[in-house]
Amino acid sequence: MTATIIDGKETAREKREQLAKEVEELKKQGVTPGLAVILIGDDPASHSYVRGKKKAAETMGMNFKLDQFDSSLTEAELLSIIDQYNQDPEFHGILVQLPLPDHISEKAVIERISPDKDVDGFHPLNVGKMLLGEDTFLPCTPHGIVELLKKTNIDLSGKEVVVVGRSNIVGKPVGQLLLNENATVTYCHSRTENITEHTKKADILVVAVGRANFISADQIKEGAVVIDVGVNRLESGKLCGDVEFEGAKEKASFITPVPGGVGPMTITMLAHNTVKSAKRTLS
Repeated sequence: MTATIIDGKETAREKREQLAKEVEELKKQGVTPGLAVILIGDDPASHSYVRGKKKAAETMGMNFKLDQFDSSLTEAELLSIIDQYNQDPEFHGILVQLPLPDHISEKAVIERISPDKDVDGFHPLNVGKMLLGEDTFLPCTPHGIVELLKKTNIDLSGKEVVVVGRSNIVGKPVGQLLLNENATVTYCHSRTENITEHTKKADILVVAVGRANFISADQIKEGAVVIDVGVNRLESGKLCGDVEFEGAKEKASFITPVPGGVGPMTITMLAHNTVKSAKRTLS
């Protein structure tokens, strides 16, 4: 069996075309969805992600504003900037690019962004609503993963899902979203004994640990759906995921590539949340 590749680029392109039409409709009603991004420091990966967000937002006709600061910006200064955007009706989404310099509290920043403009879906209020299955801004990568799984037309209800990784940004929320879809969810992490025992039971395996080729083909059940969230750069400069792709694609029924799988969906769902926020201003 050779797996069908789940093409994140194509799914993202379709979704972005739909969002561009929604932006057009909003503009006719006098609302241009606006996204404010705050970037601190000179982390190359963060700069790359922000460029991707800018390009996507502008391609869809949204208003995009980037505030860039060096690492000397204080926490108080950053919180004051967030307060200004919270009050500014031109902007429907506020995103502070992570990671932050050590002297700035990630928790303080996430909690300062208005839950109504928290398009990353990180605010505790929105996380709580997600947990309860209420309408809210869902975190972008987990939401993108669920959208990709739905594109395969696999019925998620009753499926054995194993999530490897328990970060607040991907692991925990993706398991919760799949639980909301009636899957049976198991979490594995650094303290799990005998991870393979769990991964081999998975109908759907989601791997998000940030370690190159962490999961190999012999840890995957025949015919499983494999979602590889990791993006790792090898010494050769080549990008790879958390799953050993060449071997895994001979075992799985569906698999996401790295790059071109989950990544394009993350930015797309950020745009989705910004448009959703803009729509709320009309109701």
